[in-house]
Amino acid sequence: MSGTLRLHWAIAPEIAPQPLINCNRCGSVKAYRCSGKFRVNANGKRIDVWLIYRCIDCDNSWNFGIFERRNRRDIEPALLQALESNDPGLARRHAFDVVALRNQVGRVEEFPDVVVHKRLLGGARDSAAALELRLGLEMPTSLRLDRLLANELGISRSRLQALEEQRLLVVDPDGAKALRKPARTGTAIRIDLSGEPDQEAIIRAAGG
Repeated sequence: MSGTLRLHWAIAPEIAPQPLINCNRCGSVKAYRCSGKFRVNANGKRIDVWLIYRCIDCDNSWNFGIFERRNRRDIEPALLQALESNDPGLARRHAFDVVALRNQVGRVEEFPDVVVHKRLLGGARDSAAALELRLGLEMPTSLRLDRLLANELGISRSRLQALEEQRLLVVDPDGAKALRKPARTGTAIRIDLSGEPDQEAIIRAAGG
């Protein structure tokens, strides 16, 4: 085995960030879950839009502001229709906007759970002794690169660290402690498995 198996991993987070809010029903700080529903309030030519969240314990509501006093003419008809029809893709995009959430509430709980869709770019599994992985993220995730690789390849994080120290695992762009940082779109990882006894199992796991 002497070739390189080149793969694209499309990574999609599973659980949207949850703002931590002082719930006036529960009487304490609680996590709030996105309902997937928008509230659109029109007052003359002005429109307010919120994404509705619910307390995970008592179902109390909290509104995540999307538009405030926006002139109707400044909102494209297709976007307004998507908001009024609770378009799932649009709701998901706003629900994963952790920066905007933090700007409104401060404290947000993030989750590392992801789904990885693997697509072959080149090479053959039965002749591969190295992996070249390119990452594409639907949205930012807090999942560390070493955890992602360990989960998907079926090997330990300590082993990944050892491979990196031997320069058998290279991350591009190669920043300090790259494996311990969150996975990012555009990251490329090359792993030389030619001396590993379980290289075939790792190659199979990499390709899904």
